[in-house]
Amino acid sequence: MDVPGPTNRWEESRRKARSLESTIDLKLVSFSRLGTNTNYNIRGTKNESAQSSTPLLGDDSKHMVDTMALEIEQLLSKLQDVNDNMSDYVNAMGHASPNTTLVHTLQRHRDILQDYRQEFRKTRDNINTCREREELLGDVMNDIHRYKSAATNRKTDLYLKENEHIRSSERLTDEAINMAMATKENLHSQRKMLGGITNRLSNVANRFPLVNSLIQRVNVRKRRDSIILGCVISTCIILLLLYAFRSR
Repeated sequence: MDVPGPTNRWEESRRKARSLESTIDLKLVSFSRLGTNTNYNIRGTKNESAQSSTPLLGDDSKHMVDTMALEIEQLLSKLQDVNDNMSDYVNAMGHASPNTTLVHTLQRHRDILQDYRQEFRKTRDNINTCREREELLGDVMNDIHRYKSAATNRKTDLYLKENEHIRSSERLTDEAINMAMATKENLHSQRKMLGGITNRLSNVANRFPLVNSLIQRVNVRKRRDSIILGCVISTCIILLLLYAFRSR
């Protein structure tokens, strides 16, 4: 300030520095709020044990975060350039007559820039951690979903196989019942046929009693002839045996 010529350069640099610091401060507040909301959403979703596979950070949110981070980095770079210009001015002035006020002001702007960088890195690291946690949680949820789907498919396959076995058993049972019913019908028809034959024979015997009596007489004579023939044969054998004993 003691030299009139470069004063405008210093003041212009300070105005640019204050404008950039104000803009960066607003950007960092928004960026920090976004990081806090993201962290809260992930903690809340984790505590509630959400079953949805929808990403916590959508594509729009990720694009907004990346865009804001890039803008802040560019602003920090511009603020660094302004501080470098102010540092060059202070160094140039220091050779003539060092000014503690300028040095203090420059150091203050450097400290502000350093604080902004630290806050920006902290918030960015927090958001990156949340993203990694989201990706890990999404992978875990996908694995759980695939495991449940596989378990459900296995259960469905077992149910289908069991259902097929039951249907096979039902078919075998139906076939056995049909065979039993057919056998029953055959036996019933045979019973009717035998009953009809018996009735016919009874009718024949009742209609022809003389034939029945004749048959009985024939049977009696057959038995009598058999008895007589047996007696004759026995007598002949006995006589032969007696003849044989006497001959000795």
